[in-house]
Amino acid sequence: MRANEKNFVDFIRKRREEGISYVIETYGGMLQSIVKKRLFSWPDQVDECMNDIFLGIWQNIDSFDESKGSFAGWAAGVARLEAIDTLRRLQRQPRMVSLEEMEVEIPQEDRGLLELARQELSKETEEILGCLSPKDQELFRRIFLQEEEPEAAGNALGITRNNVYVHIFRGKARIRKKVEKGKGHGHEQRSL
Repeated sequence: MRANEKNFVDFIRKRREEGISYVIETYGGMLQSIVKKRLFSWPDQVDECMNDIFLGIWQNIDSFDESKGSFAGWAAGVARLEAIDTLRRLQRQPRMVSLEEMEVEIPQEDRGLLELARQELSKETEEILGCLSPKDQELFRRIFLQEEEPEAAGNALGITRNNVYVHIFRGKARIRKKVEKGKGHGHEQRSL
C-alpha cells in the first residue's frame, strides 16, 4: 500500500518510510518556503534545516493531533521552530574560516601540523560515515564535504530528488545512533 493523504501520518507513526517520503513530496515545497524566508541570509543552511525538519516530524509525530488542526499547519509550525532555532544557532556562531583561508596566515613550519589536522579530520569523517552504505557515503561526501547541491548529487548517483532527502534522513539517524553509542562506551582520548 502506498502512502496517501489519508494514511501517511499512520505510516510515520508505524515508522514506515513511505510516510516521510509522502511528506517530502507533498509538503516539502511549503516547508522549504518557510525556511527560506527565515534563513535568507544563509541559503547554504536551508537543506540542513529541511533535513532537521523531516527528522523532527518523524520523531515527534505522536504530538500531532488531528482534532486540533491540519497536518500542514502542524508541520509548518515544526518548520518555523526549526528555522528559528537554526537562525539563532547561526547568529551565535563566530564566522567559520576554512582551512584554505587559514593557510595564508600559517607560517611554513606550521603547515605540517595543518596537514596532520586535515588527515585526522579525514579519518574521523570516514569513521563516522562507515555506518552508511557505500552509495550513502558518497552522497554524504558530495553534499556535506564537497558542498554539492542535493539534487545534483542525487542525479550523479541515480537517486531522485525526494529520495535524496530520505537517504540523508536515514543516514543522519544511523550516524546519530553510532555517535550516541560511542559516547556511551567512553571513548579514550587520542593524542596527536
